Amino acid sequence: MADTTITVNAGVCRFKTVIEPSMDEEMNVTFKIKSECPNVREFGKNIGSISLMDAIATPFCENCIYAKAGEYLPHVACSVPSAVIKAAEIVGDLCLKSDVTFKIE
Repeated sequence: MADTTITVNAGVCRFKTVIEPSMDEEMNVTFKIKSECPNVREFGKNIGSISLMDAIATPFCENCIYAKAGEYLPHVACSVPSAVIKAAEIVGDLCLKSDVTFKIE
């Protein structure tokens, strides 16, 4: 299990979000999500514990994280759900830690 913290600087909204995942012995992932965005805070409070495989191995349209995000996040381009999935991959030792960026010009 890799310890990790992911910080999301979402862009024009200027809301910062910090995601700290943890995984138990049964491969269930929980997320501590701190955010300046009230919608992301609600998403974080309600995401619960998720099976690692449910978090990373389902198609976009069936993914439990994106489904939960759809209940709480009004802006479809929000990068937080993708960061939550990346956090699950990292805590499950299923990918290397590497920054993900958008460069908009």
